[in-house]
Amino acid sequence: MSTWLIYALLSAFTAALVAIFGKIGLQNLDANTATAIRAVIMALFLVGVVVVQGKLNLVSEIVANRKALLFIVLSGVAGALSWLFYFLAIKNGHVSQVAPIDKLSVVFAVIFAVILFGEKISLMAAGGVALITAGALMVALG
Repeated sequence: MSTWLIYALLSAFTAALVAIFGKIGLQNLDANTATAIRAVIMALFLVGVVVVQGKLNLVSEIVANRKALLFIVLSGVAGALSWLFYFLAIKNGHVSQVAPIDKLSVVFAVIFAVILFGEKISLMAAGGVALITAGALMVALG
């Protein structure tokens, strides 16, 4: 099994835990405040990973590259907005409905990749995108 596939499956599994743990943790709490606490915990955890790997010195390399830094900041803002909207959605809705709709990010990512990066997708991949869309909507609305 390819390394990327193992990481992708681990990502999918742990993302499912985010929904479950988040839904349990959000009972009677403000979703935005809970998301902020989650972000701090994630930041501390990830800084710890970088320190353990001995890569803290690479931060200056990223900061020095203005274009890379700009897009990392934009990615962080988009991620923060995604978390805010996600936690608001699972607080007010059912995880079984919110999680599939959230996975429509795959569809948006493919569309953006084609438009912004000129990536080519096969007919089979386009069919897969259509099936993801239909499947997410069927699970969420069914």
